[in-house]
Amino acid sequence: MTTHMTATRDKWLDARLDLLAAEKDLTRRSDEVAQLRQRLPWVRVDKAYRFETGEGGKTLNDLFDGRSQLLVYHFMFGPDYKAGCPSCSAIADGFNGISAHLANHDVMLWAVSRAPLAKLQAFKQRMGWTFPWASSAGGEFNFDFNVSLTEEQQREGGGEYNYRRGGGRPMVTTTLPEAVVQNAAMTGAEPAAFMRERPGMSTFVLEDGIVYHSYSTYARGLDGLWGMYQWLDRAPKGRNEKGVWWRHHDEYANV
Repeated sequence: MTTHMTATRDKWLDARLDLLAAEKDLTRRSDEVAQLRQRLPWVRVDKAYRFETGEGGKTLNDLFDGRSQLLVYHFMFGPDYKAGCPSCSAIADGFNGISAHLANHDVMLWAVSRAPLAKLQAFKQRMGWTFPWASSAGGEFNFDFNVSLTEEQQREGGGEYNYRRGGGRPMVTTTLPEAVVQNAAMTGAEPAAFMRERPGMSTFVLEDGIVYHSYSTYARGLDGLWGMYQWLDRAPKGRNEKGVWWRHHDEYANV
């Protein structure tokens, strides 16, 4: 017999209406935060970033592909990885369906990673993804937007992440969180190499031929992009997780 609270339908409806009021408050607050996000000042991007894509070399301006807005998902796939970060992969599993809608609403969506293009394309084919993915290998894009660390920064525990200095974990300890070890193993990279990459999302706007940076978010700021979590938060047992339970989608036993 269940240990969860049960009730009559009428009692359930009373509780559901209380929850509905809380959900409406959350929706309104979310709308207000979205407006604050859109009112952020823009910062002109003057550096000439270069990317390798399946269509050849591109500039940051080129990634807009005729649109005025650009969303970049900073996908954790470092030069030493053999596969993409499973967490980033779980997020990216939702990109195929929405990228066409965004592109037809004046918004381009790209994933960008530091791994060589050949690695990205091979993994993209394995996952069955169609969204555009660019390599920033050899450039400063990832470092400038605080989603990659140099080995020196990592040794010193420096760098910035999520708007805090010292966002890197110093590699001077012999014990690492189990989640880091598990995720690193799924990428085929050593933990130190795995931890030199961090997830994030940045947005840009193009006006009169000039690119501006408008917004970036990291860590739990990416929660809303995890499609599976939006569903799990509405499932009877919620996220109901202990540690890293997700995998690359072709590695589940029932696939």
